[in-house]
Amino acid sequence: MKIKKAEFFKFANSQDDFPPEHYPEIALAGRSNVGKSSFINALTGQKNLARTSGTPGKTRAIHFYLINETFCFVDLPGYGYARVSREMKEKWSSLLDIFFATRKTLVLIIQMVDLRHEPTKEDKQMAAWIRHYSFAHLVVATKADKVPRGKRQKQQRMIAEALELPPEALIIFSAETREGRDNLLKAISPSLTNESFPRQTLE
Repeated sequence: MKIKKAEFFKFANSQDDFPPEHYPEIALAGRSNVGKSSFINALTGQKNLARTSGTPGKTRAIHFYLINETFCFVDLPGYGYARVSREMKEKWSSLLDIFFATRKTLVLIIQMVDLRHEPTKEDKQMAAWIRHYSFAHLVVATKADKVPRGKRQKQQRMIAEALELPPEALIIFSAETREGRDNLLKAISPSLTNESFPRQTLE
């Protein structure tokens, strides 16, 4: 798959803001500082499509990006940032619950973790939640350029064990060097076939 066109589509602070379910959606889930915005920019080849920030937890809405006029990347609010108020965390959690439960167009969840670190409690909870509801999903280990190649296999095994996955199930990725970009686009493509869309919503 080649990405020839990408544009910001819509943001949503509530269910009323969700766009009509016209396009298959691929959701990006991960901690606040895992690099979801950089991921979108690297995959689309646009440096400033998704705004990056040095302040974790700044993304407080769900952002939809229309790709090739055929599907959407959906950037979800990052989880696990301690400085966000309890009230804001609860609001985000409620919004995500509604999104996951109702979007018939959600065909894939990409969970993003940092290759440098052991998965957090929130990472493990997200992985377990995805498995419980049998969503199609990929796990991407970001910031590979910051990990020496000699240490990557050890980190890959550690992350896979924590998330209860085989090591080969992880896709290693770097937004800086674009390492893993082609593998990711290839892995995403099957989710965009007619057979995977639309899906049934959760009961």
